[in-house]
Amino acid sequence: MAFKSSKHVALAAIGMAAALGAAWWFQKPAPPRPPGSAAAPAEAGRSAPVTVTVQAQAARQMTLRDEAQAVGSLRSRQSVMLRPEVSGRVTQLNFHDGQRVRHGQLLVQFDDQLPRAQIRQSQAELSIAQANHHRNQELVAQGFISQRSLEESAANLEVAQARLALAQATARQLQIVAPFDGIAGIRSVSVGDYLKDGADIVNLEDLDAVYVDFRLPERLQGKVRTGQRAQVAFDALPGVRYAAVVQAISPQIDADGRAVAVRGCMDNRRLQLRPGMFARVTVGFSERGDALVIPEEAIVPEAASPYVLKIVAGPQAGSRVARRTPVRLGLRAPGWVQVLDGLQVGDLVVTAGQQRIGKDDTPVQVAPQQDAGAAAPASPAAGNAADTADAAMAAPLPGPDPCQSPLPDPRHAVG
Repeated sequence: MAFKSSKHVALAAIGMAAALGAAWWFQKPAPPRPPGSAAAPAEAGRSAPVTVTVQAQAARQMTLRDEAQAVGSLRSRQSVMLRPEVSGRVTQLNFHDGQRVRHGQLLVQFDDQLPRAQIRQSQAELSIAQANHHRNQELVAQGFISQRSLEESAANLEVAQARLALAQATARQLQIVAPFDGIAGIRSVSVGDYLKDGADIVNLEDLDAVYVDFRLPERLQGKVRTGQRAQVAFDALPGVRYAAVVQAISPQIDADGRAVAVRGCMDNRRLQLRPGMFARVTVGFSERGDALVIPEEAIVPEAASPYVLKIVAGPQAGSRVARRTPVRLGLRAPGWVQVLDGLQVGDLVVTAGQQRIGKDDTPVQVAPQQDAGAAAPASPAAGNAADTADAAMAAPLPGPDPCQSPLPDPRHAVG
């Protein structure tokens, strides 16, 4: 038994000695190589840089628009729900549903027999008061009555005139007229209905021009101005865009959404647009025809200092290397970004394969299909208006633009 244990210890000692010898052999320094001798193939492979195949595109100049997109809703330029001021029974409806009506047109007549009788009574009293006052003027001139009698007759005349005006105003309250030119909606009453004051009768909409209300981020409140042009597209009207003019900007920033409310106006004499429609608005602030742009996939974000991998000539003839180049960015368009500083027209930047480039001056080989440069797409500005790239602008109609026409004087809006 003791003999077997000694044998095992000896074998273990021999194995450890062999392992230590092998470790010393592999770790000892290589003997010096004579000058001019060729390196071993393995060492040559480790020292030679690896060429990375990448895709690249050249920086080019294109037209870029500084613009913002938003969603909004349409509103009538003028809209009102007609309601009676006093209670009464409907005796006439002088319009049809959806009919165009004119300013001052009588739309609804209530029962006015009592006010008309009061008007006739007031007119008779006024005639008597006028005759008495005229006669007293003659008598005062002849000295038959005192001046006080003339003053009393004048006061009676004014009272009679006021009673007639009151009767006429009461009768007018029983007539509902159109406050402006527009299109009547669908009525909710019929002849013979007895309505309480304030009951809904019919809505009236001025659709020759419509407003589009939308919101822009507060950072843009210094750029938007009244009179600026905007393009508006609608999901309900695919392939059609309308031109809008910014007419009003809210003086207050919405504290909830940190946005500013903006209102634009559009010519709607074609009557294609309806209040309540969903709209996609693109507001243009400026246009730059010589913006230097590169594909957005070429940008490598790094905190506040983005950079690109620029392809430059390498140390060997015909070779190329990638070099990290910081850039300052400007406007953006779908798939493109403007470079304000760091590149020039024609500079080649890596668009795919950046993750395989570990350090500057890494040799690169540009994929043949990209080396010559892909066909330049249309101006990035053409794609800035999402969902409207293939839409056609609605041609302006002859005649004055209703958005430029002043609204009726509110003091004379009701006839």
